[in-house]
Amino acid sequence: MCEITKIAFVGAGAMTSGHIQAFKDIENVELSGILSRTRAKAEALSQKFGVRYVCDSIEELYERTQADLVVISVPVLHTRKVCEEAFHYPWKLLIEKPVGHNLAEAELMRDLAVSQGREAYVALNRRHYGSTANVQDALAGNDAPRLIHVFDQEDLIAAKSNGHVELVIQNWMYANSIHLIDYFRIFGRGEIIAVDPVLSWNPATPSFVSAKILFSSGDIGLYDAVWNAPGPWSVSVTTQSVRFEMRPVEQASIQLYPSRKLEPFPEHESDKNFKPGLRRQAEESIKAVKGEPHDLVSLAEGVETMKLVSAIYEI
Repeated sequence: MCEITKIAFVGAGAMTSGHIQAFKDIENVELSGILSRTRAKAEALSQKFGVRYVCDSIEELYERTQADLVVISVPVLHTRKVCEEAFHYPWKLLIEKPVGHNLAEAELMRDLAVSQGREAYVALNRRHYGSTANVQDALAGNDAPRLIHVFDQEDLIAAKSNGHVELVIQNWMYANSIHLIDYFRIFGRGEIIAVDPVLSWNPATPSFVSAKILFSSGDIGLYDAVWNAPGPWSVSVTTQSVRFEMRPVEQASIQLYPSRKLEPFPEHESDKNFKPGLRRQAEESIKAVKGEPHDLVSLAEGVETMKLVSAIYEI
């Protein structure tokens, strides 16, 4: 008989619901337990998806479930406290990004996980998008230098109106721009050897931010962001012979030189039926639990993306 993988969840918001749906679709997975500050929300998800136990503490969650993996999806300012408690137990951890409201806190979480001997991963689900996989597969074997252009749009006015607290607002590039900035580490090869801000971040008057990123491979990254202004999230990767565009980032298209036409890649079925990236991320999580090769982002690697955010915004 196949071994059952037990999954526990901390948090009961929309992201947790998305994670539960993804894991529920995988054979030989047990949704073992859930914990939330608002017990009624945890009970609602338990009833909806068949999660076995509703618990009132991290200790109870582990003791009752003996889970192999805990998925942590809580507001960013609560992540540290939850992780500090969860690191006491010998499960693997999949933690929603960002793991810490700024770089210093992320580094603290990384070091604490190491000191406790825990395997912790960051849920950077855009790495598991079908669109991302399409571009990665099409670039395989293409050794030509790459120009990676990321266009970011952030709205602090909307963030405030949505109830985000001031400390999160002040560090919004970690909370939200990380989704886009991580694409440099997805498509850029080699080490980042220089980050040169062109238009510097001014927290007093958020407007335009631009930076150039150089890789040891010869790849070049260009980051442009508009704050409190209109603009689309988009990513493009260009070589001498081919260009890829992700706009929106859930959809990838290809343009072969000398054509001027973008041809869309087929959308992956898992991204139609689940929140994009979560179904494949769940599969990779099961591989990690079983000690098999996987594509999850380690907490240490996630901190490297936080460092890139810090370098671009000079904070």
